[in-house]
Amino acid sequence: MLVLAHISDLHLDGSPRATERAERVRDHLWALPGRVDALLVTGDIADHGTEAEYEEAAGLLGLRDGTAPFPVLTCPGNHDARAPYRKALLGRPSAGGPVNEVRVFDGGAVLMCDSSIPGSDEGELDDETYAWIESTLDGLGDRPALLAFHHPPTALHHPLPDSYPLRRPERLAALLERRPQIAGLITGHAHTAAATLFAGRPVLVGPGVTWTLRLPWEGEQAADRDAPVGLAYHVLDDTGRLTSHFRTLT
Repeated sequence: MLVLAHISDLHLDGSPRATERAERVRDHLWALPGRVDALLVTGDIADHGTEAEYEEAAGLLGLRDGTAPFPVLTCPGNHDARAPYRKALLGRPSAGGPVNEVRVFDGGAVLMCDSSIPGSDEGELDDETYAWIESTLDGLGDRPALLAFHHPPTALHHPLPDSYPLRRPERLAALLERRPQIAGLITGHAHTAAATLFAGRPVLVGPGVTWTLRLPWEGEQAADRDAPVGLAYHVLDDTGRLTSHFRTLT
């Protein structure tokens, strides 16, 4: 069994408000008494993609001093910038290509994929990333895997501008058809907790830490900057079944 905590869309911008909200959810996660195998942070970690914002994120998430009680896995979103992301958040040489990483656990594997398109709010898994996913899955054998990236493959808030889904979703659907070991997709970007299906797989969308956007059936489609901080927990059981639990911090 694999137990994952999930947050998204911190949008750290140097403001006390953004920092306080991120610290509140961080403090809650760090103090959890039960088992968590990893924390997934699915993009828009920085608001402007600056090194200063990533330096704050690295400190807040324990990436620099190793203070996190479990691995912290990240992927870029449309507000992130790859070169400063690599340098200031991950402590690696600056580079402009997609940032893709895999973490293998006893109960499964998580592929953190880069769906960002530099200079665009839209998202896409590019040729390099698809090739990386295929080769990584080949190396995992029958181990169940989760794909995590920023942009959901289907619109949740259409036609609001922050609902830009993944480009060429049919390519992802074809991958899922070929790869039954992919148990589900974990995304962010929508600034709300949501769950849906895509190509027969669950899509679990983490709530935004910075603010929440109401879904269409929740009334007026508007950003609620005063909504409580949200987070999610996902469980991949020994049969490859993925379930999710969402909660807020008052």
